[in-house]
Order: sequence, then structure tokens, then C-alpha cells
Amino acid sequence: KKTTTRVWWVLLAGAVALALLGTVEQFATPVFDPEEMQRIAVEAIERTSKNLQEPLLDSANAPFDQEADSRRANETIAVVVELLRERYGKHILPDPQWVFNNAGGAMGSTLILHFSVSEYVIIFGTAVGTEGHTGRFLADDWFTILHGEQWAFPAGSTYREIYAPGDQHHLRRLETKQYRMPGTCWALEYARGNIVSMLPFGLLDTLTSTMDLVSLYNTIVLTLSGLIRELRAGKV
Repeated sequence: KKTTTRVWWVLLAGAVALALLGTVEQFATPVFDPEEMQRIAVEAIERTSKNLQEPLLDSANAPFDQEADSRRANETIAVVVELLRERYGKHILPDPQWVFNNAGGAMGSTLILHFSVSEYVIIFGTAVGTEGHTGRFLADDWFTILHGEQWAFPAGSTYREIYAPGDQHHLRRLETKQYRMPGTCWALEYARGNIVSMLPFGLLDTLTSTMDLVSLYNTIVLTLSGLIRELRAGKV
């Protein structure tokens, strides 16, 4: 009986927490804008091409050059972080760090740039390709390609959506898709809504599959530091 009672209390507490989280957007103070995210991404892509004095090649037809590919990806990401810091200042973490992330069957590397109750901004990608489930969230997610390609499709569709550098893939609230990064791909990801409700999707694969507790610990520390930093600044 005691065990049953405890289970019910846990379920009740969970329901109350979800109900409270469901109201988070009433008090949200959005700082970021998806159109600005895309503008920054496009500017970074163009500036990288100019800095490296290399044309933006059609990845589907050009011969693969590992060194040039890595150089372009690193430069684009560095420029994106620089532009975000110029535009959003203290809302970008001062010392962002890369961590592995497993979610929805896909694996990649994540650079956490901002995390608050109602928004997050990250760089996500892989050098070897990956695919999985997008998740279904109480938030909108804008995925702007910086380098490489992302493919996606919703259940029931026979059409493959293709997103190239500069394209923005908008996953609407409660929408879900299968996605794939067929090769090297890096993207600027911005989510707005009930961000806390997205955490289980981003963390549970570690406990049910990879058991990479080091990456899990680092992810929790980075997200909590971002969350506390923003709450102290009065941002929900």
C-alpha cells in the first residue's frame, strides 16, 4: 500500500509539474528570433566562403575533400558563434563546450550556446552522418543548415524534404518527422516554447542505451548553468 501511495504521489507531482510548465510561455521573455537565426547562418556561410576564398560547392556533385570540408565547417561554426555573441551578448554562454548527444536514435555533437526555460540555441551536427526521430515537443524548433544536408519526412509522406546550407527547417509544435544527415552536417538550432519538457528526449537515450554518463553529466551541468544564468538575469 505504501508503494502504491508513493507511486500516486509521484504521478500527481508529475502532473502538477507539467501543468505548471504548460504555462511557462505566459511568462516567457523571448530574446531570439528564427528569422535572425537564418540571417546569421547565411551571413556566416557567405563570410566563410569569402574568408577561405573557396566557392560554395554543390556537395552532391563535388569530389569530397576531407580537409576542405572540415575547414569550412569549423570556420562557419566559429563565425556563427561570433555573430550570435555580437547580436545577443550576455545571452550567449561565455565558454560553450561540445558534448555528445544521443536522442531519438540519432547521435551527434552539441555546442550549447543558450539555455533558458523558454528558449535554447545550440550548434548540432555530425562528421559521419546520423538519422533518427525528431521528437514531438511543446515547442517550435528551427533547424538552419550551416554545412551539409538534412533530409526529413513526416509519416504518410513519400516526399523527401531536403535542406541545404542556408535553408531553415521549421518543426512546428507537436509535429514529428524522421530525419537524416546523410553525411557531414552542422546546423544552428533554435527552439522556443516549453523547453524543460524537451529534456527527457535529449537525456533518456543515455540511460537506456549508451550509458555515457560523462556526456550526460556534462550536458546537465551546461544546461543548468545556462538556466541559472538566465534566471538570475530575469529571463524566463
